Amino acid sequence: MQHRGFLLLSLLALLALTSAVAKKKDKVKKDGPGIECAEEWAWGPCTPSSKDCGVGFREGSCGAQTQRIRCRIPCNWKKEFGADCKYKFENWGACDGGTGTKVRQGTLKKARYNAQCQETIRVTKPCNPKTKAKAKAKKGKGKD
Repeated sequence: MQHRGFLLLSLLALLALTSAVAKKKDKVKKDGPGIECAEEWAWGPCTPSSKDCGVGFREGSCGAQTQRIRCRIPCNWKKEFGADCKYKFENWGACDGGTGTKVRQGTLKKARYNAQCQETIRVTKPCNPKTKAKAKAKKGKGKD
C-alpha cells in the first residue's frame, strides 16, 4: 500500500515538473529566440529555402550575437509589401471599365520582426470575369 502511495506521489511530482518546463518553453518562444540580450533583436526578412514561398529562415542580430530561426512565407503572400507587414483592407471598389481592374486600400495593422512597412497601400486585381464562366458551367452541368 505504501508503494502505491509513493508511486502516485512521484507521478504527481513528475507531472508538475513537466508542466512547469513546458510553460517556460512557451515563454521563451513568445519572447524571442531564447538567447538573452541587453538590446532588442533586429530581424531580417524571411528567406524561403526554395522558390519564393514555403519554409525558410530569418536571421537576427542583437549586439554581437546572431541567430537563425525557422519561418514560413505563405504561397499566396503579396510580394509588393512583404509577408511581415499585416494590413487591414477595405472592401474592393467597383470595376474600372477603362483599366479592367478593381482597387482597395489597406492600413498597416502590424509590422512583424521590426519590418519596414508602408502605413497605407493600394492593391489592384483584375475585374472578375469568372461570374459569367461559372453561370455557363452550371448551365452545362444541368444538361447531363
